[in-house]
Amino acid sequence: MLTAANLSKLAGIRHAFFTRAGGVSDGVYDSLNGGVGSDDAPDKVAENRARMAQALGVAPERLISAYQIHSPTVVVADEPWAPDARPRADAIVTRMPKLAIAVSTADCGPLLFADAQAGVIGAAHAGWRGAATGVIEATVAAMEQLGARRARIAAALGPTIRQPNYEVGPEFVARFVAADPVNARFFAASERPGHAMFDLTGYIAERIHRAGIDAFEDLGHDTYAEPERFYSYRRMTKVGEPDYGRHINAIALSG
Repeated sequence: MLTAANLSKLAGIRHAFFTRAGGVSDGVYDSLNGGVGSDDAPDKVAENRARMAQALGVAPERLISAYQIHSPTVVVADEPWAPDARPRADAIVTRMPKLAIAVSTADCGPLLFADAQAGVIGAAHAGWRGAATGVIEATVAAMEQLGARRARIAAALGPTIRQPNYEVGPEFVARFVAADPVNARFFAASERPGHAMFDLTGYIAERIHRAGIDAFEDLGHDTYAEPERFYSYRRMTKVGEPDYGRHINAIALSG
C-alpha cells in the first residue's frame, strides 16, 4: 500500500492507497481487487477487503464504501452499512473512530482528507465528472459541517491516470472550456487530430487549491502506466480484457 507524507504525520489518522498487490484474486483481478461491483468471486473480494481493513486497524465490516455514480454527492457515515445497502454517492465523511471510509478507483482520482484536530476525515472519488461538478468542494463543506476547518484540512491524491495516457475527444475539451476558458491549460495536443490529452490530476489540484486546501500532496503515480502495480479501466479497454479490478483508497480515525 502507498501512503501520503502529509497524512502520515497526523496523530490518530490511518490511511492507505492500496495497490493491486497482496490479495487472493487471480486472472485480470490479480490480486488485491476490492471492487464489490466487479465480476470477481465475492469471497475473494471479501477476503481482499478484510486484509485491507486489518491494515487500517478496523474490523472487516467497518471498511465501507459507497455505490459510486460519478457525482458530487457526499454522505455522512455514522455507522457501517451493509454491502447491499451502500448509498449512491462519490464521497464519504465521518467523525466516527474505527470506521474506515473508502472510495474505489481504477483511473479516477482517489482523494483522502483529514482534519486531525477536529477528528474529521473524508474520502472522495474524483473522476472528471465528479471533479467538474464539485465533489471536492462538497466534501470539504461536509467536513466543515462536522466541525472541521478547511485551513487545517490535509488532502492527498493517490494513483490516478495521468495526462500522457488520458486522451479525450473534442466534445470533452469543449465542455471544459465552455465552463471556464482557463481550463484550456489542462489540455495538450494529441497525435490524433481533434483529440487532446487531459491533465486530470492538474485539474483536481486546481480545484483543491480553489477550495482553500493548502496542505495537499499528489503521490504522482499513473494507474495506466504501471500495470504491475495498478488496475486501469482505460488499459483494460485498450487490450480487450473482460473486466478490471478496483483499488481501495481508505482513511480511518484510530480512536
